[in-house]
Amino acid sequence: MGSRRGRGPALLLLLLAAALGEASANGTCEPPERLYYAELKDDFKATKSFPVGANVSYDCRPGYMSIPGMSSTLVCGSDSRWSQTEQFCTERKCRHPGDLEHGSVHVEDLDLKFGSRITFSCQEGFRLRGTNEVTCVIEGKGVGWSEGLPFCEQIPCEPPPKIANGRYSEVDSYVYQTTVIYKCDDVPKGMDRFSLIGADSIFCTYDADQNGIWSGPPPQCRVVKCDNPEVQNGKKLAGFGPSYSYRDSVTFECNPGYFMVGNETVTCREDSTWHPPKPACKKITEDVCGAPKIRNGKIIPLKSDYAKGESVQVKCSAHCAFPDGAGEMTITCEGRDTWSSLQNCELIVFGSTLDISHGRVIAGLKSSYSVGDSITIECYAGYTLHGEAKIQYVGANRWMPEVPTCQLSAYIIVIICAIVAILVLLAAFWIYKLLFSPKGSYTVDESCKETCILKTNVSSETEDSAQMS
Repeated sequence: MGSRRGRGPALLLLLLAAALGEASANGTCEPPERLYYAELKDDFKATKSFPVGANVSYDCRPGYMSIPGMSSTLVCGSDSRWSQTEQFCTERKCRHPGDLEHGSVHVEDLDLKFGSRITFSCQEGFRLRGTNEVTCVIEGKGVGWSEGLPFCEQIPCEPPPKIANGRYSEVDSYVYQTTVIYKCDDVPKGMDRFSLIGADSIFCTYDADQNGIWSGPPPQCRVVKCDNPEVQNGKKLAGFGPSYSYRDSVTFECNPGYFMVGNETVTCREDSTWHPPKPACKKITEDVCGAPKIRNGKIIPLKSDYAKGESVQVKCSAHCAFPDGAGEMTITCEGRDTWSSLQNCELIVFGSTLDISHGRVIAGLKSSYSVGDSITIECYAGYTLHGEAKIQYVGANRWMPEVPTCQLSAYIIVIICAIVAILVLLAAFWIYKLLFSPKGSYTVDESCKETCILKTNVSSETEDSAQMS
């Protein structure tokens, strides 16, 4: 009984192992996963399970093509899993659209693969005709661009508006930056001429929607006539004429004993009136002054006349100053149309670039200088600065302190003098040698004195014998 009970569990284990082995030998694979770049061939699409060792093949989806050398087949393995493989299809490529005349092509993906986008834009003054973006899409069995390529059109304007009693310069076409000039018609002699009111030219530009528009309204041609201006207790100084039209000007001055209230010059406007209004001439008295006339400045506060002892502030305009460099000052009415310390604001005179001999500007260097500018100067090696290194421009081509100079240093001068003295001494020595040394002089060595004397005596005796013979 016991032996039978022991064999029961063992037999059960053997049967279970055999069942597992059979199940493993008869395993299956589920349909393979979906690939974004390829799809199963039609022969495999309806199959719900695949036995171990079964093969399935793929076709590349539209927009993709096979990669040479890569297999598109999967195998069901003994573990009921499909074999792994690298991507075997790649995106097809669209052709580059080429350059866009008067515009630019902006490419996101340089390979221009399936799904890539390109955008277009035009230069200033041109507008895009067609789409501003295309995509590489499926086209038949290949790929192509989703829409036709655009082009850049120069922005046109309608012909400029016509004006009464005038005309404009005509051209064949009116496109971006085209300018037209208006002129008034001529009139027969003796008739009032037309005046051009407004800017004499307009040009073609464009709005936010890139539609061509003209830069502004056209001018008008009208007859403008201003009356003959007269000022009591005054007279015309300039602008004499039989009649006055648009933009004609007249300048007045008051008679002796009178001062002017208002502007001395008036101009004829398009509405046939004088602007500003004509001035008036008031009698000069002990206790009154007219508004001071300041060139390139303004009066604070500005009134037509001031009482004796009343003060005003004078402020110069930009880039102007009084002769002392100040930008504002206070003046006082002294009566009889006389102001204390009245001066004009003058345009600031710019100084030219400094030329420092044997030196240079190391701080504040400019091509020109205005009042208040400062510079710093240094000398080159071997030179000493005589004067202040830092100077300031005070106007009228003057500097304060004066522009310094660069002169040779004392030790350089000593060295040069020493070298010159040595050269002079050497030259004098050689000149003395040449002029005063005795000609034919020689020296006799003491060791050969006796030999020389003996030779001299022998020579003398020989000569005497010869003479006696």
